Amino acid sequence: MIDTGDTAWVLISAALVFLMTPGLGFFYGGMVRSKNVLTTIMQSFFIVAMVSVEWILLGYAMTFGTDINGFIGSLDKIGLAGVGMNVLENGTIPELAFVAFQCMFAVITPALITGAFAERMKFGAFALFILLWAIFIYNPMAHWVWGGGFLAGLGALDFAGGLVIHILSGVSGLTLCILLGKRRGYGRTAMLPHNLPMTVLGAALLWFGWFGFNAGSALGANALAANAFVTSQAAAAAATLSWVLAEWKINGKPTILGAASGCIAGLVAITPAAGFVAPMPAVIIGLVGGIVCYFAVAVLKEKLGYDDALDAFGVHGIGGTWGAIATGIWATTDVNPTGANGLFYGDSHLFTAQLISIVVAYALAIGGSYILFKIVSLITDVRADEAEELTGLDIVEHGERGYSRSVLTGSPMMGAFEDSSEMLANTVMHAAEKG
Repeated sequence: MIDTGDTAWVLISAALVFLMTPGLGFFYGGMVRSKNVLTTIMQSFFIVAMVSVEWILLGYAMTFGTDINGFIGSLDKIGLAGVGMNVLENGTIPELAFVAFQCMFAVITPALITGAFAERMKFGAFALFILLWAIFIYNPMAHWVWGGGFLAGLGALDFAGGLVIHILSGVSGLTLCILLGKRRGYGRTAMLPHNLPMTVLGAALLWFGWFGFNAGSALGANALAANAFVTSQAAAAAATLSWVLAEWKINGKPTILGAASGCIAGLVAITPAAGFVAPMPAVIIGLVGGIVCYFAVAVLKEKLGYDDALDAFGVHGIGGTWGAIATGIWATTDVNPTGANGLFYGDSHLFTAQLISIVVAYALAIGGSYILFKIVSLITDVRADEAEELTGLDIVEHGERGYSRSVLTGSPMMGAFEDSSEMLANTVMHAAEKG
């Protein structure tokens, strides 16, 4: 029987998760330079439309269609064929409510990747890559974990997307930013966030929407949803504290960008574990998540020299990896009888399954993204050239500018000043390189 309370909660949760992708646009948009703010927001906004259509036509069938040898769903539900008002199998909600909820997961996952290659990828190449990525990387991985695939058979647990969403998107983002190369002037020219209040607004929308993301994954208005709600808040708050304290200790100043990044790191880390762990382990997961993600952003990226522009890998790849491992440590059937006990409760099987699943996610993200990038490169230009990058993708790709005058000085020349300053810095850099 359909339960109206469960149905209402899942539909509300779907709306909350929908809000996260435009919120991500603001979160990322505030961190880029002003000449790329519209491009960055546009990427998230466009993904909402493109991936939603793909999900209805093909994605749901590939992910939740009848399993084929643990690898992919059959196409028996292509175009949502046969999906009507019927109750979800072993559930209390209409299958269409589940379609809507999972659609929003499919939407936000590729949007997370855009933070890694911000400010340098052409829009046509971006759209083609993301569409292919959704079909050939996200859909299979989601089936392997959530749709009855081989990782589910192995015993892997991922309550709301640490493996499927955060590792997959973060590692794919790292792969893509390395293949694209660094932004021109990276490491020599200041590339500071142009609007931190916008970033904080985006972080707040993400934090708000994440309750639907995690608690909604209980697929009902029940005790498990309440547990996921509390563990999500506990981890986000703990990670905010640990990130800020770490940067305060190391750099001497606590920053609002650090606080915003910390809360997202904590939410990422708890996502796979939210419906399997108790509140106190969630605090530990958040505390550790904030610290490891901070060092991934502040130290690892600098040491290895890759240009993950908005730290998609540092937060989502690293945070998702830690969360998947933590699930294997603190998951307990006392919280979720359909789950398993982790190392802390005397069982090593789940921990082993989590490690194997992490390796599979990394391999799929790296190998799949590399292949898709090469395919897209054969079809269209992928990277903006030097002149386009200096001008800014807002003008070059979309014919628009985010601001007609500076919010700081009121000067209509501020955008031109920013462009001229960067152009001068790059001219000096090229001259120095030529001796």
